[in-house]
Amino acid sequence: MGATTALLGIDLGTSAVKAVILDLEGRLLGEGRAEYALLTRRPGWAESIPADWWRATRLAVREARERAPQCRIAGVGLAGQMHGVVMVAADGQPTRAAMLWPDRRAEKVLARFRALPSALRQRLANPLVPGMAGPLLCWLAEHEPACYARSARALLPKDWLRLRLTARRSTTEVTSGLVTEASDASATLLYDLPADRWAEEVIAALGLRFDLLPPLLPSAAQAGTLSSEAAAALELPSGLPVATGAADVAAALLGAGVLAPGTLLLSLGTGAQLVLLCEEPQPDPTLRTHLYRAADGRHWYRMAAVQNAGLVLDWLRRQLHAEWSEVYASLEQVPPGAEGLTFLPTLTPERPHYNGPQTGAFVGLRLEHSRAHLLRSALEGVACGIRLALERLPGAGEVSSLLVAGGGSLHPAWRQLLADLLGRPLLSLEAAETTARGAALLGGLAAGVWSEGQELARLAPARSVVTTPGEQQARCAALYARYLELLARGRETGTPLGP
Repeated sequence: MGATTALLGIDLGTSAVKAVILDLEGRLLGEGRAEYALLTRRPGWAESIPADWWRATRLAVREARERAPQCRIAGVGLAGQMHGVVMVAADGQPTRAAMLWPDRRAEKVLARFRALPSALRQRLANPLVPGMAGPLLCWLAEHEPACYARSARALLPKDWLRLRLTARRSTTEVTSGLVTEASDASATLLYDLPADRWAEEVIAALGLRFDLLPPLLPSAAQAGTLSSEAAAALELPSGLPVATGAADVAAALLGAGVLAPGTLLLSLGTGAQLVLLCEEPQPDPTLRTHLYRAADGRHWYRMAAVQNAGLVLDWLRRQLHAEWSEVYASLEQVPPGAEGLTFLPTLTPERPHYNGPQTGAFVGLRLEHSRAHLLRSALEGVACGIRLALERLPGAGEVSSLLVAGGGSLHPAWRQLLADLLGRPLLSLEAAETTARGAALLGGLAAGVWSEGQELARLAPARSVVTTPGEQQARCAALYARYLELLARGRETGTPLGP
Protein backbone atom coordinates (compact mmCIF):
# COMPACT_ATOMS: atom_id res chain seq x y z
CA MET A 1 0.00 0.00 0.00
CA GLY A 2 1.36 3.45 -0.93
CA ALA A 3 1.85 6.33 1.43
CA THR A 4 -1.17 8.46 2.35
CA THR A 5 -0.93 12.11 1.32
CA ALA A 6 -1.39 14.24 4.41
CA LEU A 7 -1.02 17.71 5.92
CA LEU A 8 0.84 18.83 9.03
CA GLY A 9 -0.65 21.46 11.34
CA ILE A 10 1.35 23.03 14.18
CA ASP A 11 -0.29 25.05 16.97
CA LEU A 12 2.10 27.14 19.09
CA GLY A 13 0.28 27.64 22.39
CA THR A 14 1.15 29.51 25.56
CA SER A 15 2.57 26.47 27.31
CA ALA A 16 2.71 23.70 24.68
CA VAL A 17 3.04 22.95 20.97
CA LYS A 18 0.50 20.61 19.41
CA ALA A 19 0.99 18.94 16.06
CA VAL A 20 -1.61 17.05 14.01
CA ILE A 21 -1.49 15.14 10.76
CA LEU A 22 -4.68 15.07 8.67
CA ASP A 23 -5.45 13.19 5.49
CA LEU A 24 -7.03 15.08 2.60
CA GLU A 25 -10.52 14.19 3.87
CA GLY A 26 -9.80 15.92 7.16
CA ARG A 27 -9.39 12.73 9.19
CA LEU A 28 -6.89 12.77 12.05
CA LEU A 29 -4.02 10.34 11.46
CA GLY A 30 -1.54 11.36 14.15
CA GLU A 31 -1.01 13.95 16.86
CA GLY A 32 1.72 15.02 19.25
CA ARG A 33 2.27 17.50 22.06
CA ALA A 34 5.25 18.91 23.95
CA GLU A 35 5.32 21.50 26.74
CA TYR A 36 7.57 24.39 27.77
CA ALA A 37 7.67 26.91 30.57
CA LEU A 38 5.81 30.21 30.83
CA LEU A 39 8.36 32.43 32.58
CA THR A 40 7.23 34.93 35.24
CA ARG A 41 10.60 36.25 36.33
CA ARG A 42 9.13 39.46 37.73
CA PRO A 43 5.60 40.33 38.90
CA GLY A 44 3.45 41.07 35.88
CA TRP A 45 5.89 39.62 33.36
CA ALA A 46 5.03 36.71 31.07
CA GLU A 47 7.78 35.46 28.77
CA SER A 48 8.92 32.42 26.85
CA ILE A 49 12.17 31.35 25.18
CA PRO A 50 11.64 30.84 21.42
CA ALA A 51 14.33 28.15 21.31
CA ASP A 52 12.09 26.15 23.69
CA TRP A 53 9.26 26.46 21.16
CA TRP A 54 11.48 24.95 18.49
CA ARG A 55 12.58 22.06 20.71
CA ALA A 56 8.95 21.35 21.60
CA THR A 57 7.93 21.54 17.93
CA ARG A 58 10.48 18.91 17.03
CA LEU A 59 9.15 16.61 19.77
CA ALA A 60 5.48 17.17 18.91
CA VAL A 61 6.00 16.62 15.18
CA ARG A 62 8.06 13.51 15.85
CA GLU A 63 5.29 12.08 18.05
CA ALA A 64 2.65 12.84 15.42
CA ARG A 65 4.80 11.26 12.70
CA GLU A 66 5.36 8.13 14.78
CA ARG A 67 1.58 7.71 15.01
CA ALA A 68 1.18 8.14 11.24
CA PRO A 69 4.30 6.51 9.79
CA GLN A 70 2.85 5.81 6.33
CA CYS A 71 2.05 9.44 5.53
CA ARG A 72 3.56 11.67 2.88
CA ILE A 73 3.30 15.27 4.08
CA ALA A 74 2.26 17.64 1.27
CA GLY A 75 2.02 20.93 3.15
CA VAL A 76 2.58 22.57 6.54
CA GLY A 77 0.43 25.18 8.29
CA LEU A 78 0.78 27.06 11.54
CA ALA A 79 -1.35 28.72 14.19
CA GLY A 80 -0.29 30.38 17.38
CA GLN A 81 -1.02 32.35 20.51
CA MET A 82 -1.98 35.93 19.80
CA HIS A 83 -0.80 39.40 20.81
CA GLY A 84 2.77 38.79 22.01
CA VAL A 85 5.99 39.87 20.36
CA VAL A 86 9.30 38.24 19.42
CA MET A 87 12.07 40.74 18.67
CA VAL A 88 14.56 39.42 16.13
CA ALA A 89 17.82 40.66 14.61
CA ALA A 90 18.55 40.74 10.87
CA ASP A 91 19.76 37.13 11.05
CA GLY A 92 16.41 36.03 12.51
CA GLN A 93 17.78 35.31 15.99
CA PRO A 94 15.72 36.60 18.94
CA THR A 95 17.23 39.63 20.66
CA ARG A 96 15.44 38.86 23.94
CA ALA A 97 12.85 36.50 25.39
CA ALA A 98 9.40 36.57 23.77
CA MET A 99 6.85 38.74 25.57
CA LEU A 100 3.43 37.05 25.77
CA TRP A 101 -0.22 38.04 26.07
CA PRO A 102 -0.55 37.74 29.90
CA ASP A 103 2.27 40.28 30.34
CA ARG A 104 1.24 43.40 32.32
CA ARG A 105 4.39 45.52 32.28
CA ALA A 106 3.01 47.89 29.62
CA GLU A 107 -0.01 48.90 31.73
CA LYS A 108 1.16 52.52 32.04
CA VAL A 109 1.85 52.70 28.30
CA LEU A 110 -1.89 52.43 27.64
CA ALA A 111 -2.22 56.10 28.58
CA ARG A 112 -0.45 56.90 25.31
CA PHE A 113 -3.08 54.95 23.39
CA ARG A 114 -5.88 56.70 25.27
CA ALA A 115 -4.33 60.04 24.32
CA LEU A 116 -4.54 59.28 20.60
CA PRO A 117 -7.02 61.38 18.60
CA SER A 118 -10.45 59.79 18.80
CA ALA A 119 -10.58 59.08 15.07
CA LEU A 120 -7.32 57.08 15.25
CA ARG A 121 -8.32 55.30 18.44
CA GLN A 122 -11.60 54.15 16.88
CA ARG A 123 -9.81 52.65 13.88
CA LEU A 124 -8.05 50.20 16.20
CA ALA A 125 -11.57 48.90 17.01
CA ASN A 126 -10.41 47.05 20.12
CA PRO A 127 -10.08 47.46 23.89
CA LEU A 128 -6.66 48.41 25.22
CA VAL A 129 -4.79 45.43 26.65
CA PRO A 130 -1.16 45.73 27.86
CA GLY A 131 -0.09 42.30 26.59
CA MET A 132 -0.61 43.21 22.93
CA ALA A 133 2.33 43.89 20.64
CA GLY A 134 1.71 47.63 20.33
CA PRO A 135 1.96 48.48 24.04
CA LEU A 136 4.81 46.00 24.48
CA LEU A 137 6.80 47.67 21.70
CA CYS A 138 6.24 51.06 23.33
CA TRP A 139 7.53 49.63 26.62
CA LEU A 140 10.59 48.16 24.92
CA ALA A 141 11.42 51.43 23.18
CA GLU A 142 11.41 53.18 26.56
CA HIS A 143 12.88 50.56 28.90
CA GLU A 144 15.14 48.45 26.63
CA PRO A 145 16.22 50.94 23.93
CA ALA A 146 19.34 48.96 22.96
CA CYS A 147 17.28 45.82 22.25
CA TYR A 148 14.68 47.90 20.41
CA ALA A 149 17.34 49.59 18.27
CA ARG A 150 19.21 46.43 17.26
CA SER A 151 16.05 44.46 16.39
CA ALA A 152 15.17 44.21 12.70
CA ARG A 153 11.61 42.92 13.08
CA ALA A 154 8.91 42.48 15.70
CA LEU A 155 7.28 39.12 14.98
CA LEU A 156 4.19 37.48 16.41
CA PRO A 157 4.86 34.07 18.00
CA LYS A 158 3.70 31.80 15.17
CA ASP A 159 5.54 33.99 12.66
CA TRP A 160 8.81 33.36 14.47
CA LEU A 161 8.17 29.62 14.35
CA ARG A 162 7.40 29.80 10.62
CA LEU A 163 10.63 31.75 10.15
CA ARG A 164 12.45 28.91 11.92
CA LEU A 165 10.87 26.47 9.48
CA THR A 166 11.53 28.38 6.26
CA ALA A 167 14.39 30.85 6.66
CA ARG A 168 17.28 30.75 4.22
CA ARG A 169 20.13 32.58 5.90
CA SER A 170 23.06 34.42 4.43
CA THR A 171 25.94 35.17 6.76
CA THR A 172 24.25 38.24 8.26
CA GLU A 173 20.57 38.28 7.42
CA VAL A 174 17.44 36.27 6.70
CA THR A 175 16.45 36.42 3.06
CA SER A 176 12.86 35.12 3.39
CA GLY A 177 10.10 34.50 5.89
CA LEU A 178 9.83 37.82 7.79
CA VAL A 179 6.09 38.22 7.16
CA THR A 180 2.77 38.04 8.99
CA GLU A 181 -0.95 38.05 8.14
CA ALA A 182 -4.07 39.96 9.14
CA SER A 183 -5.64 37.61 11.71
CA ASP A 184 -2.59 38.07 13.97
CA ALA A 185 -1.74 41.63 12.93
CA SER A 186 -5.27 42.82 13.75
CA ALA A 187 -4.68 41.79 17.38
CA THR A 188 -1.65 44.04 17.95
CA LEU A 189 -3.34 47.45 18.57
CA LEU A 190 -1.32 48.62 15.58
CA TYR A 191 -3.83 47.61 12.88
CA ASP A 192 -6.47 49.70 11.11
CA LEU A 193 -9.47 47.33 11.06
CA PRO A 194 -11.72 49.31 8.66
CA ALA A 195 -8.84 49.81 6.19
CA ASP A 196 -7.51 46.26 6.72
CA ARG A 197 -3.84 47.32 6.94
CA TRP A 198 -1.21 48.42 9.41
CA ALA A 199 -2.33 51.63 11.18
CA GLU A 200 0.50 53.82 9.92
CA GLU A 201 -0.91 57.00 11.51
CA VAL A 202 -1.16 55.31 14.93
CA ILE A 203 2.35 53.88 14.62
CA ALA A 204 3.71 57.35 13.78
CA ALA A 205 1.74 59.00 16.62
CA LEU A 206 3.21 56.52 19.09
CA GLY A 207 6.73 57.13 17.79
CA LEU A 208 7.26 53.49 16.88
CA ARG A 209 9.39 52.23 13.98
CA PHE A 210 7.22 51.19 11.06
CA ASP A 211 10.09 49.09 9.67
CA LEU A 212 9.72 46.69 12.62
CA LEU A 213 6.35 45.48 11.32
CA PRO A 214 6.41 42.66 8.74
CA PRO A 215 4.69 42.76 5.35
CA LEU A 216 1.24 41.16 5.19
CA LEU A 217 0.40 38.01 3.22
CA PRO A 218 -2.88 36.02 3.13
CA SER A 219 -3.13 33.38 5.85
CA ALA A 220 -3.38 30.59 3.26
CA ALA A 221 -0.57 31.88 1.05
CA GLN A 222 2.67 29.97 0.68
CA ALA A 223 5.03 32.09 2.79
CA GLY A 224 8.01 29.86 2.11
CA THR A 225 9.16 26.27 1.89
CA LEU A 226 10.66 24.00 4.50
CA SER A 227 14.39 24.65 4.69
CA SER A 228 16.88 21.80 4.55
CA GLU A 229 17.93 22.50 8.14
CA ALA A 230 14.37 22.43 9.48
CA ALA A 231 13.50 19.42 7.33
CA ALA A 232 16.38 17.44 8.80
CA ALA A 233 15.32 18.38 12.35
CA LEU A 234 11.71 17.34 11.71
CA GLU A 235 12.59 14.32 9.57
CA LEU A 236 10.52 15.69 6.67
CA PRO A 237 11.39 16.38 3.02
CA SER A 238 12.84 19.82 2.36
CA GLY A 239 10.94 22.18 0.06
CA LEU A 240 7.46 21.48 1.48
CA PRO A 241 5.08 24.45 1.10
CA VAL A 242 4.54 26.30 4.40
CA ALA A 243 1.46 28.50 4.85
CA THR A 244 1.66 31.95 6.39
CA GLY A 245 -0.71 30.62 9.07
CA ALA A 246 -3.19 32.30 11.40
CA ALA A 247 -3.86 33.40 14.94
CA ASP A 248 -5.08 30.55 17.10
CA VAL A 249 -8.73 31.65 17.31
CA ALA A 250 -8.94 32.29 13.57
CA ALA A 251 -7.44 28.85 12.90
CA ALA A 252 -9.87 27.26 15.38
CA LEU A 253 -12.80 28.70 13.42
CA LEU A 254 -11.48 27.00 10.26
CA GLY A 255 -10.77 23.77 12.10
CA ALA A 256 -14.25 23.72 13.61
CA GLY A 257 -15.85 24.26 10.21
CA VAL A 258 -17.19 27.73 11.11
CA LEU A 259 -16.92 29.26 7.64
CA ALA A 260 -19.93 31.61 7.70
CA PRO A 261 -21.75 33.72 10.32
CA GLY A 262 -24.42 32.12 12.50
CA THR A 263 -22.41 29.92 14.90
CA LEU A 264 -21.20 30.94 18.36
CA LEU A 265 -17.93 29.15 19.19
CA LEU A 266 -16.67 28.67 22.74
CA SER A 267 -13.02 27.65 22.78
CA LEU A 268 -11.65 26.44 26.10
CA GLY A 269 -7.94 26.20 26.82
CA THR A 270 -5.47 28.31 28.79
CA GLY A 271 -7.92 31.13 28.19
CA ALA A 272 -11.50 30.98 26.95
CA GLN A 273 -12.83 32.71 23.87
CA LEU A 274 -16.40 33.30 22.72
CA VAL A 275 -16.32 34.00 18.99
CA LEU A 276 -18.86 35.14 16.38
CA LEU A 277 -17.97 35.40 12.70
CA CYS A 278 -19.33 38.54 10.98
CA GLU A 279 -19.53 39.93 7.44
CA GLU A 280 -18.35 43.48 8.17
CA PRO A 281 -15.82 45.02 10.61
CA GLN A 282 -18.33 46.40 13.13
CA PRO A 283 -16.60 47.18 16.47
CA ASP A 284 -18.27 46.88 19.85
CA PRO A 285 -19.47 50.47 20.54
CA THR A 286 -18.28 50.12 24.14
CA LEU A 287 -14.87 48.74 23.04
CA ARG A 288 -15.16 46.10 25.76
CA THR A 289 -14.89 43.15 23.37
CA HIS A 290 -12.61 42.46 20.43
CA LEU A 291 -12.86 42.60 16.64
CA TYR A 292 -10.28 40.78 14.51
CA ARG A 293 -9.72 39.59 10.94
CA ALA A 294 -10.65 36.00 10.09
CA ALA A 295 -8.20 33.72 8.32
CA ASP A 296 -10.26 33.44 5.13
CA GLY A 297 -9.56 37.06 4.13
CA ARG A 298 -13.32 37.72 3.73
CA HIS A 299 -14.77 37.76 7.24
CA TRP A 300 -14.08 39.32 10.61
CA TYR A 301 -14.98 37.99 14.04
CA ARG A 302 -16.13 39.44 17.34
CA MET A 303 -14.57 37.93 20.43
CA ALA A 304 -15.01 38.15 24.18
CA ALA A 305 -11.85 36.71 25.72
CA VAL A 306 -11.51 35.37 29.26
CA GLN A 307 -7.93 35.27 30.48
CA ASN A 308 -8.70 33.47 33.74
CA ALA A 309 -9.92 30.10 32.53
CA GLY A 310 -7.71 27.00 32.19
CA LEU A 311 -4.75 29.11 33.35
CA VAL A 312 -6.39 29.51 36.76
CA LEU A 313 -7.72 25.97 37.06
CA ASP A 314 -4.27 24.58 36.30
CA TRP A 315 -2.69 26.94 38.86
CA LEU A 316 -5.07 25.78 41.62
CA ARG A 317 -4.70 22.14 40.61
CA ARG A 318 -0.93 22.41 40.97
CA GLN A 319 -1.14 24.22 44.31
CA LEU A 320 -3.38 21.46 45.71
CA HIS A 321 -1.36 18.67 44.00
CA ALA A 322 -4.57 17.43 42.36
CA GLU A 323 -4.97 15.43 39.17
CA TRP A 324 -7.42 16.74 36.58
CA SER A 325 -9.64 13.74 37.32
CA GLU A 326 -9.93 14.97 40.92
CA VAL A 327 -10.77 18.50 39.77
CA TYR A 328 -13.70 17.27 37.70
CA ALA A 329 -14.77 14.69 40.31
CA SER A 330 -15.50 17.58 42.68
CA LEU A 331 -18.52 18.39 40.51
CA GLU A 332 -20.06 15.07 41.57
CA GLN A 333 -18.98 15.32 45.21
CA VAL A 334 -20.18 18.84 46.07
CA PRO A 335 -23.56 20.41 45.21
CA PRO A 336 -23.89 23.52 43.02
CA GLY A 337 -22.91 26.65 44.89
CA ALA A 338 -20.20 24.72 46.80
CA GLU A 339 -22.24 25.16 50.01
CA GLY A 340 -21.65 28.90 50.19
CA LEU A 341 -18.08 29.04 48.85
CA THR A 342 -17.51 31.35 45.89
CA PHE A 343 -14.32 31.74 43.89
CA LEU A 344 -13.42 34.89 41.98
CA PRO A 345 -10.84 33.66 39.46
CA THR A 346 -9.15 36.97 38.63
CA LEU A 347 -5.58 35.82 39.32
CA THR A 348 -4.46 37.91 36.35
CA PRO A 349 -6.19 41.20 35.44
CA GLU A 350 -9.12 40.38 33.18
CA ARG A 351 -10.07 41.77 29.77
CA PRO A 352 -12.05 45.04 29.59
CA HIS A 353 -15.49 43.37 29.43
CA TYR A 354 -14.96 42.50 33.11
CA ASN A 355 -15.78 45.16 35.69
CA GLY A 356 -15.01 43.50 39.01
CA PRO A 357 -12.04 43.35 41.37
CA GLN A 358 -8.68 42.67 39.74
CA THR A 359 -7.52 40.08 42.26
CA GLY A 360 -8.82 36.60 42.96
CA ALA A 361 -10.44 35.34 46.14
CA PHE A 362 -12.25 32.50 47.86
CA VAL A 363 -15.22 34.11 49.59
CA GLY A 364 -17.29 32.42 52.30
CA LEU A 365 -14.64 29.87 53.30
CA ARG A 366 -15.51 27.90 56.46
CA LEU A 367 -14.01 25.03 58.43
CA GLU A 368 -16.45 22.52 56.98
CA HIS A 369 -15.28 23.21 53.44
CA SER A 370 -13.01 20.56 51.99
CA ARG A 371 -10.51 20.31 49.18
CA ALA A 372 -13.38 19.24 46.89
CA HIS A 373 -15.25 22.45 47.74
CA LEU A 374 -12.23 24.50 46.68
CA LEU A 375 -12.03 22.65 43.37
CA ARG A 376 -15.77 22.86 42.66
CA SER A 377 -15.92 26.56 43.46
CA ALA A 378 -12.95 27.17 41.14
CA LEU A 379 -14.77 25.51 38.24
CA GLU A 380 -17.90 27.49 39.05
CA GLY A 381 -15.96 30.76 39.22
CA VAL A 382 -14.39 30.18 35.80
CA ALA A 383 -17.79 29.25 34.36
CA CYS A 384 -19.30 32.45 35.81
CA GLY A 385 -16.52 34.44 34.16
CA ILE A 386 -17.39 32.83 30.82
CA ARG A 387 -21.09 33.69 31.28
CA LEU A 388 -20.22 37.32 32.00
CA ALA A 389 -18.17 37.45 28.78
CA LEU A 390 -21.06 35.84 26.87
CA GLU A 391 -23.47 38.50 28.09
CA ARG A 392 -21.13 41.28 26.96
CA LEU A 393 -20.51 39.95 23.41
CA PRO A 394 -22.58 41.87 20.83
CA GLY A 395 -24.81 39.56 18.84
CA ALA A 396 -24.42 36.54 21.16
CA GLY A 397 -28.02 36.77 22.32
CA GLU A 398 -29.20 36.00 18.79
CA VAL A 399 -27.58 32.53 18.79
CA SER A 400 -29.34 29.84 20.82
CA SER A 401 -26.60 27.23 21.26
CA LEU A 402 -22.83 27.02 21.74
CA LEU A 403 -20.33 25.03 19.70
CA VAL A 404 -17.65 23.99 22.20
CA ALA A 405 -14.08 23.19 21.24
CA GLY A 406 -10.68 22.93 22.90
CA GLY A 407 -8.97 20.55 25.29
CA GLY A 408 -10.69 22.13 28.28
CA SER A 409 -14.16 21.09 27.13
CA LEU A 410 -14.04 17.31 27.27
CA HIS A 411 -15.25 16.19 30.71
CA PRO A 412 -19.04 15.49 30.80
CA ALA A 413 -19.60 16.96 34.29
CA TRP A 414 -17.76 20.16 33.33
CA ARG A 415 -19.84 20.42 30.17
CA GLN A 416 -23.00 20.01 32.24
CA LEU A 417 -21.98 22.82 34.58
CA LEU A 418 -21.33 25.07 31.56
CA ALA A 419 -24.70 24.21 29.98
CA ASP A 420 -26.53 24.84 33.27
CA LEU A 421 -24.74 28.09 33.98
CA LEU A 422 -24.81 29.47 30.43
CA GLY A 423 -28.41 28.35 29.93
CA ARG A 424 -27.77 26.95 26.45
CA PRO A 425 -27.30 23.58 24.78
CA LEU A 426 -23.69 22.70 24.01
CA LEU A 427 -22.76 21.23 20.66
CA SER A 428 -19.65 19.11 20.38
CA LEU A 429 -17.38 18.45 17.42
CA GLU A 430 -16.22 15.01 16.40
CA ALA A 431 -12.77 16.51 15.77
CA ALA A 432 -10.47 17.59 18.58
CA GLU A 433 -7.58 20.09 18.44
CA THR A 434 -9.47 22.46 16.16
CA THR A 435 -6.67 25.06 16.17
CA ALA A 436 -3.98 22.66 14.92
CA ARG A 437 -6.55 21.21 12.53
CA GLY A 438 -7.19 24.68 11.11
CA ALA A 439 -3.45 25.16 10.73
CA ALA A 440 -3.21 21.93 8.73
CA LEU A 441 -6.05 23.06 6.44
CA LEU A 442 -4.17 26.30 5.76
CA GLY A 443 -1.19 24.14 4.85
CA GLY A 444 -3.38 22.36 2.32
CA LEU A 445 -4.50 25.63 0.76
CA ALA A 446 -0.89 26.81 0.55
CA ALA A 447 0.09 23.55 -1.12
CA GLY A 448 -2.70 23.82 -3.71
CA VAL A 449 -4.67 20.83 -2.40
CA TRP A 450 -7.72 23.13 -2.45
CA SER A 451 -8.00 26.34 -4.42
CA GLU A 452 -10.05 28.38 -1.96
CA GLY A 453 -11.37 28.24 1.60
CA GLN A 454 -15.01 27.47 0.82
CA GLU A 455 -13.92 24.04 -0.43
CA LEU A 456 -13.20 23.22 3.20
CA ALA A 457 -16.94 23.10 3.98
CA ARG A 458 -17.15 19.43 3.03
CA LEU A 459 -14.39 18.68 5.57
CA ALA A 460 -16.22 20.35 8.47
CA PRO A 461 -16.40 18.06 11.52
CA ALA A 462 -19.81 16.68 12.39
CA ARG A 463 -21.64 18.44 15.25
CA SER A 464 -23.94 16.93 17.83
CA VAL A 465 -25.77 18.20 20.90
CA VAL A 466 -23.99 16.62 23.85
CA THR A 467 -25.34 18.57 26.81
CA THR A 468 -28.51 20.53 27.51
CA PRO A 469 -29.35 22.62 30.60
CA GLY A 470 -30.60 20.30 33.33
CA GLU A 471 -32.22 20.24 36.74
CA GLN A 472 -29.45 22.29 38.36
CA GLN A 473 -30.03 25.33 36.13
CA ALA A 474 -31.90 27.29 38.81
CA ARG A 475 -29.18 26.67 41.41
CA CYS A 476 -26.55 27.74 38.90
CA ALA A 477 -28.50 30.94 38.27
CA ALA A 478 -28.38 31.61 42.00
CA LEU A 479 -24.62 31.08 42.20
CA TYR A 480 -24.14 33.41 39.23
CA ALA A 481 -26.23 36.06 40.99
CA ARG A 482 -23.93 35.66 44.00
CA TYR A 483 -20.90 36.05 41.72
CA LEU A 484 -22.31 39.30 40.28
CA GLU A 485 -23.05 40.58 43.77
CA LEU A 486 -19.43 40.04 44.79
CA LEU A 487 -18.24 41.83 41.65
CA ALA A 488 -20.41 44.80 42.55
CA ARG A 489 -19.09 44.87 46.11
CA GLY A 490 -15.56 44.63 44.79
CA ARG A 491 -16.13 47.65 42.54
CA GLU A 492 -17.32 49.67 45.52
CA THR A 493 -14.54 48.71 47.92
CA GLY A 494 -11.65 47.62 45.70
CA THR A 495 -11.75 44.10 47.12
CA PRO A 496 -14.41 41.34 47.21
CA LEU A 497 -16.40 41.08 50.44
CA GLY A 498 -17.82 38.02 52.12
CA PRO A 499 -21.39 37.55 53.33
